[in-house]
Amino acid sequence: MPADPGPDYAELNCRSNFSFLTAASHPEELVATAHRLGYRALAITDECSLAGVVRAHREARARGLQLLIGSEVRLVDGTHLVLLASDRTGYGNLAALISRARQRAPKGRYRLLATDFDDGLPGCLALWLPAWRAGAAAGSTTDLAADLATGTWVRARFGPGAGCSAAAGRAWIGVALHRDGDDQARLARLRQLGARLGLSLVAVGEVRMHQRGRAPLLDALAAIRHRCPLTLGPAPFQNREHHLRPRAQLARFYPAELLAATLVVAARCHFSLDQLQYRYPRELVPAGLTPDRHLSQLTQAGAATRWPDGPPRRVRAQVARELALIAELGYAPYFLTVHDIVRFARARGILCQGRGSAANSAVCYCLGITEVDPARMALLFERFISRARREPPDIDVDFEHQRREEVIQYIYAKYGRTRAALAATVIRYRPRSAVRDLGRALGLDPAQIDRLARNLHWWDGEQVDPARVLEAGLDPAQPRIVNLLRLLRVLIGFPRHLSQHVGGFVIADDDLTRLVPIENAAMAGRSVIQWDKDDLAALGLLKVDCLALGMLSAIRRALDLINDYQGSRLTVADIPAEDPAVYAMIQRGETTGVFQIESRAQMAMLPRLKPACFYDLVIEVAIVRPGPIQGDMVHPYLRRRQGLEPVSYPSPAVAAVLGRTLGVPIFQEQVIQIACVAAGFDAGEADQVRRSLGAWRRHGGLATLRERLIGGMRERGYPRAYAEQLYRQILGFGEYGFPESHAASFALLVYVSAWLKCHQPAAFFAALINSQPMGFYAPAQLLREAHRQGVAVRPVDICHSHWDCTLESGAAVPPGAAPAPAIRLGLRLVKGLSAAAARRLVAARREQPWQSLADLQARAAP
Repeated sequence: MPADPGPDYAELNCRSNFSFLTAASHPEELVATAHRLGYRALAITDECSLAGVVRAHREARARGLQLLIGSEVRLVDGTHLVLLASDRTGYGNLAALISRARQRAPKGRYRLLATDFDDGLPGCLALWLPAWRAGAAAGSTTDLAADLATGTWVRARFGPGAGCSAAAGRAWIGVALHRDGDDQARLARLRQLGARLGLSLVAVGEVRMHQRGRAPLLDALAAIRHRCPLTLGPAPFQNREHHLRPRAQLARFYPAELLAATLVVAARCHFSLDQLQYRYPRELVPAGLTPDRHLSQLTQAGAATRWPDGPPRRVRAQVARELALIAELGYAPYFLTVHDIVRFARARGILCQGRGSAANSAVCYCLGITEVDPARMALLFERFISRARREPPDIDVDFEHQRREEVIQYIYAKYGRTRAALAATVIRYRPRSAVRDLGRALGLDPAQIDRLARNLHWWDGEQVDPARVLEAGLDPAQPRIVNLLRLLRVLIGFPRHLSQHVGGFVIADDDLTRLVPIENAAMAGRSVIQWDKDDLAALGLLKVDCLALGMLSAIRRALDLINDYQGSRLTVADIPAEDPAVYAMIQRGETTGVFQIESRAQMAMLPRLKPACFYDLVIEVAIVRPGPIQGDMVHPYLRRRQGLEPVSYPSPAVAAVLGRTLGVPIFQEQVIQIACVAAGFDAGEADQVRRSLGAWRRHGGLATLRERLIGGMRERGYPRAYAEQLYRQILGFGEYGFPESHAASFALLVYVSAWLKCHQPAAFFAALINSQPMGFYAPAQLLREAHRQGVAVRPVDICHSHWDCTLESGAAVPPGAAPAPAIRLGLRLVKGLSAAAARRLVAARREQPWQSLADLQARAAP
């Protein structure tokens, strides 16, 4: 007879590793283990956080396990609660409560007050976890009085109302039994409390890991948290019982009624993240219009500006198709939101450029979000807007790096801090950071830790090779090193803390804190939601990426210098396209300071690739990157371009995808399209391949992808060698490949910056120096290149220099020719001179020229 698996059970108190450094398992591992053990439900209750619930939700939905959403909190007075959302109202109240507690405290901490529960937190259930004081004091009158006072407070807020039975209440006393030697005394004490207070008892596991084997890591995380070696730091628990235990084992420790009570609590929880309804901001739509109608009107008006004689027929068809798809999926408010932000920036003279497949669309070109003409490109619009995935589109907008803060403050001012916040980025352990933290926790010598960490490189992947240990002068067989390597295999990829996304804003139509908790960022005046950008996509939340790009600052400054010097009104749109002189300069590799193609690797590639048109620049931007290099695509492309290798395609379908890159996949979009046409993936599946590769690489599962891809291609008659090659290329693209849409946006800035360097070198180099820090080159290197191009450079002069570098009339030239401008170096290059001091100096000089050094000191002094 098979063994009795034990009674039904729901775990109501389980932290994931998103309770940073206090738990030792991923949310997905916890859900998978609970499902394997036959649990009826699992609650993810990270400490004052909902950061891990999206990952748990995805896994639970896939496995058919009920997931309870909650959080474990401690009030400033020490009261310890587990809060569970029973419905949508309760979830909103819980998210708002976490937001209040987090926003009262510095980043990474929280402060929760008893007054935060004055409304009783409707829609939430509460499990009170009384403190256990072992020893003689455990039964003292003083301790009992304190617990009764706390319990009375809990009952008053979560207990049944007058005349109601205890079953109508929302409060229980949580009982955690872990074979600590005093389980019976603890249980007796809690039963006494429950009887005095009229509160039922329920079993909880205080789970911190999915299996017992993670206990060494849990101990190490505690040492990291306390910043001391394991031998000196306090262990988080007395034993290794704080894991998801088999139901039969739980039945030996807990009374049956406490286990049955877990099912009662779980049955009271009806909330799922699937119930969240996100609404885009609606105030951008004029009265009497729908979002789709307003977007269509703005697009048509923009098209009339872009093409005064009417857009080409192909573009008109593309606009109609895109607007229809946007309307079908309800994304018009998203495009209107991005358009409004870009409109504000352009009105303030802030140079910006959108990128991404949705950004580089005909609609976005008409709206002014991008300057990439769709007539010049064949982009895969469905990469970010897909019927199959029904995820929101993704548009990145780059702004001048020195003026992006103006855009951020505009968003905060327009929507308020309760409706707009930055997305989070989960900072995860990489090999170097894991070695440093674990090495200290295990008591290794600091010099050894540093030597090993510095010997690790990004190209080694996400695991530490024992060969690297040997190279660092350490013995991989030494017990502490063996322990280090064993723990590293698990810790790498663990979340370390939440950080601020570089610029991904989440904007909601109503209070965002009832959708996802918000906490303070490290930077004053910034707030961050608790969900990572990938979690946002999974739940369909709007994210607008407002990013900073130094080259946009330099281009805008260069145009200003040119216009001030020449009295012109030159803009990016006025720069002539496809200038042969510009391409000749690029082909010579003379690209110091030019956006994206200024590195030594790019300079070495340019004479071989010989870009001669805009699309060549798109390829150049994408090809010198780890994805194409790892996938062995660079040299075949160059050989085919130079006529040294025939261009061939295994089928007409593949030729339609790879024709413009000579049969070699260069861009992520092409890999996705090939997976569709050659292996039978649908659009959603193919893009999921790209999104999932990083996780598969860390946790295994690549064999499934390989079998599906190669099997699908073999069924359609493709040679095995070609299928294997494509698989290797997908692996290379998984984390490092570059999208064609992004490359197109960058290529436009490549061309503009190259045109400025070719035809306006003085303004170009002065603007680069004025926009520092940015790029590969220091001001001295830029000035040497300017001198090589024949630009006159004049030194800093107290009588002529401003804070920034400026243009001055150059040397005499033949009659009738305009003098080439010279660069006057700015006061910003004077070491130790502040911008404030320079402004005082220039203001005083403007009133009247200096008479003497003493006059300068007197009039420019603070």
